[in-house]
Amino acid sequence: MTLPALLAIGAYADWDVPDMQEGFDLLQIASASALAGVDVARRQGIKAVAYKGHNPFGATEMDLLPSLEIIANYGVGYDAIDVEAATKRGVRVTNTPDVLNDDVADLAVAMLLSFTRNMAFNAAWQARGDWAEKGDPPLARKFSGARAGIMGLGRIGREIADRLAAFKMEIHYHSRSKKNTPAGWVWHETPEGLAAACDYMVVALVGGKATENYVSRDVIAAMGADAVIANISRGTTIDEDALLEALEAGHIRGAALDVFRVEPQFDPRFLALKNVYLQPHQGSATVETRKGMGALQRANIRAHLAGKRLLTPVN
Repeated sequence: MTLPALLAIGAYADWDVPDMQEGFDLLQIASASALAGVDVARRQGIKAVAYKGHNPFGATEMDLLPSLEIIANYGVGYDAIDVEAATKRGVRVTNTPDVLNDDVADLAVAMLLSFTRNMAFNAAWQARGDWAEKGDPPLARKFSGARAGIMGLGRIGREIADRLAAFKMEIHYHSRSKKNTPAGWVWHETPEGLAAACDYMVVALVGGKATENYVSRDVIAAMGADAVIANISRGTTIDEDALLEALEAGHIRGAALDVFRVEPQFDPRFLALKNVYLQPHQGSATVETRKGMGALQRANIRAHLAGKRLLTPVN
C-alpha cells in the first residue's frame, strides 16, 4: 500500500520524527524557501504539510504543491500562513491552540516578576561578588497589588489575567467586546484607554495584518511614566520603533519582551537598554508543551486524511 506523502517544513525535535514516519512517506525540508528545489514528481504527490516556522507560506508555495489538502501549523499563531490563499485553493489550515496556554501565561508572569524584582541584575550582582564587597543591590519594586491590563483577552490572555489576579491585581482588559469575566474586571473599549489605566500591560493579541502595530505610538504614549509593557504575542503587534523611543527616553518604566519584529536578528538597541527584560521567543518552550503541540499537529493531519472532523480548524 502506498503511504500518503507528508512534507514537514522546519526543524522538528527528535521525538516528533518517528511519529511522522508512522504511516507516512515523510519528506523533510528546512524551510518553505527550499520547496522549489524538491523534485517535481515528489511535490505533486504531497497532500499534507506539517509547518513549523515564521517565514511566509503563501500562494507561491501552495501552487508548488498541486495536490495539497491540509497545512497543519505547529503553534497557535498562524500568521505566517496565507489562510485566504489556502481557502481559495480548498486547502484546510489547522493550528495547535490550548496546549501551550499555560506555558505562555507562566512566562508572561515570570518576565514581569523578573523585571520588577531585578532578578537578572541581582543574580549578576551576586555572581560578581558585589554582594560581599558593596552590600545589598538597589531596591526593586513591588509587584503584587498593581493594576494589570491585558491587551487581547483570548485563551492565553485569560490565563495571564487569572494568574495576575492571584497576585491581588486589579484586572483591566481590552478586546473587541466585553467578555464573561469575574466581577470587578474592567473592559476598555479602546487600546489607549487600557494603556492609560494599568501599571502592567501584557500584549496577548493574535498575530497577522489585522493586529500589526495595534499597540501603536498613541497607545504607548497613553501609558504612564511608571508603566511596564510585556509582549508574548508577536513582535508585529507593537510599533517597535515607538516602543524603543519610549524606553530610551524613559517615558515608560520598562518592558519585558519575548517576541520581536524581526527574529532572531532583533534590533540591537534593545541590548543597550537597562530597563528591559528580554527572552528569545520562549513562550511555549518546554518539553511537555512542545510534545503536545507536535501531537496535535499530527492528529489534525491524520483526521483530515481519514475523512474525519479536524480537531482545531482555522478555516
